[in-house]
Amino acid sequence: MIGSTPSRRQITGLIAAAGAFAAVPAFAQGFPDAPPDDAGSGEPPAQVPTGSDRSSHVTAPVVINGQGPYQFVVDTGANRSCLSQGLAQKLELPPGPVAAVNTLAGRRLRPTVAIERLQVGPRSQKRIHAPLLPLDDDVDGILAVDWLKGQRLVLGFQGRRLEITASQHEAARPNRVVAPARRRHGQLTIVDADLGGARINAMVDSGAQVSLGNAALRAALPRSGLERVRSERVMLESIAGERFSGDLLYLPFLRLGGLRLGNVPVVFAQTHVFALWGLADAPTLILGLDLLTQFTEVAVDFGRSTVRFDFAGGQVSESMQP
Repeated sequence: MIGSTPSRRQITGLIAAAGAFAAVPAFAQGFPDAPPDDAGSGEPPAQVPTGSDRSSHVTAPVVINGQGPYQFVVDTGANRSCLSQGLAQKLELPPGPVAAVNTLAGRRLRPTVAIERLQVGPRSQKRIHAPLLPLDDDVDGILAVDWLKGQRLVLGFQGRRLEITASQHEAARPNRVVAPARRRHGQLTIVDADLGGARINAMVDSGAQVSLGNAALRAALPRSGLERVRSERVMLESIAGERFSGDLLYLPFLRLGGLRLGNVPVVFAQTHVFALWGLADAPTLILGLDLLTQFTEVAVDFGRSTVRFDFAGGQVSESMQP
């Protein structure tokens, strides 16, 4: 079975919580935010190497107005790409309209800056407003799912690469599971998932270092026969410096599509983002990097609404291929 155990440093250090910057609408001023100008154009896929910051987030090189590259955290739990205050000052970017940013703690008004062109490999967005966030000095920004309307994101953890391609059909095979999903507020929710037989929602968030569960998921533990799972109180901090607490539990079994996972660490915390996604009262699990990095590759396809998990031979003791 796949299992993962976060270190004490991961639990108490700078941990990016799920969806810390989800759904960031800007007020209507200045030029409008535009989708990627190559969306659906058949342009060759973008493939770039990934790195990591000192908190172990996955980072990718991004070019802004022809300068860089700069290191952006890849965050599939965020709906809008953001910029660090330090980088905006360095590039002397002109101010844009105020934007409402939804973080773990709630809705916040943040300044934005105007960017003429933001590039990942050969793909780009033009004339956008990026909200500014107080990020660590080794992080230049957040790369969110606004890049991925109808596209497919591949996170190659084994090969340390990121790929953005056109949506495409993928079938399950040995050491590969493809889970159906549905679109919800710009995110993909895996629909074929359960905890001890109780149906749950599962979302992929590459910006979260640990997996998060809400109160409704914890309430489902007795129904799934897991009421005796012991918990430990932990303190977490988001990538934007917001601190919150939660209860760490190790779930002995969990099913995602055709996978059975064991010894899965989950921090239960009722943060603002569950309500933002309309999932406060539905059992929901945010799949963080502690779990995602146990796979060799994870592909999130926003066009076909699927999530693919690839794993090395012998990594999973039981696979339930559809």
